[in-house]
Amino acid sequence: MTVPAQGLNKVFAFGKQTGIGVPKVGAGCFKLRRKTAVFSASVDTSMNDEITSHRQDTGVTFGQKKTTGKIDGNLSPGTYYKFIAAALMKDFAAVTPYAAGLDVTAAATSPQFADASGGFLAAGLKVGMVGRWTGFAGGGATANNDRNFWITALTATNMTGVFLDGTAVVADASGDTVTFTVVGMITNAPLTGHTNDYYTFESWQSDISKSEVFPDCKFNQIATTVPATGPSTISIDVVGLGTRTLGTSQAMTTPGAETTTDVVEGVRGALYVNAALVSYVQSFSLAIDRGITPVGASLGSAVSPGHNEGKVKASGSFSVFYDGSTLSDIFDAQNTVSLALVSVCDGTATSGFVGYTMGKISITSEQPDDGEKVIIRTFNFTAEINGAGGAALAFDQTIIMCQDSAAT
Repeated sequence: MTVPAQGLNKVFAFGKQTGIGVPKVGAGCFKLRRKTAVFSASVDTSMNDEITSHRQDTGVTFGQKKTTGKIDGNLSPGTYYKFIAAALMKDFAAVTPYAAGLDVTAAATSPQFADASGGFLAAGLKVGMVGRWTGFAGGGATANNDRNFWITALTATNMTGVFLDGTAVVADASGDTVTFTVVGMITNAPLTGHTNDYYTFESWQSDISKSEVFPDCKFNQIATTVPATGPSTISIDVVGLGTRTLGTSQAMTTPGAETTTDVVEGVRGALYVNAALVSYVQSFSLAIDRGITPVGASLGSAVSPGHNEGKVKASGSFSVFYDGSTLSDIFDAQNTVSLALVSVCDGTATSGFVGYTMGKISITSEQPDDGEKVIIRTFNFTAEINGAGGAALAFDQTIIMCQDSAAT
């Protein structure tokens, strides 16, 4: 009797292709941790719709072949950043550490760090970035070293923000040679130089020795949800071109191990809108949408020659306990504001994290509720490219920036 396949025995792996039509197999691929990963082969069909003397159906005609995929997982640093980079069309990259020298002072109140040399913006630092100071040597100010500091407001001379572990900044006079290093790597939707990445995915069912390979895949939508309690989650819609390849041996031989980073938790995260902390956030959701679809079939081939490429769109919502009119005022005035979110793994000083920053959003609707309970209001938002951003400014000229502490 054949033993049915088990989900725990499935190895789900991926690899970046060198180009369209070149499936990534063999070495250099990676296993992907997941909640579920379901990829399906499909084909368009059309009924023949003929009237015949025998009065019986003459069947169907086959058309374009394609693949679709859905990956659902818990969000963790270093696990999904390559897919986010492909969706935004720009690879993650490190930010050069800012050697601030002797001119930085620290204070317990805003702005927490001041640079008399005025070099914060010129160094490429931005609102929403998380970095760590080193070099503070005066008295208790050594506590400012090696802690994740999240920038919530920034000028050339002043850096405002919070330590993500909840520790207060310790005041210190200038005179220490200090450096600020952005953690992990950053990406954003670029103005030029867009990448055009294709990925191959394999579902290897080791218990029955069956392989399914899905090449030429792009990422149509990446959605992140951050609840008030419990794990943050990610859901990824994938659109492929070619037909799957079935086999009896593993195509992605010896794939690299899954990441082992902790899952980020909403309870340890924070949301800022218009440079102000939003209190009592119950949930947050964000969707990066590319509108990607297959171009379509052509005579002589059942496989689409490429994808229809849509622009980068970003939208979402957040729900809060209703405790004032600040957000309602923003909605009524139809003002554009900034939004920054960070979701953290734990309460340690150097915890892993994933963060998103949008320099220009519009709150598009406000939905109140009622009942014998605490009142909740939900605010929907849509992001747009921040035309006022750019080099040596507090925000990039982009629709969205993402930071992953474990991106490499």
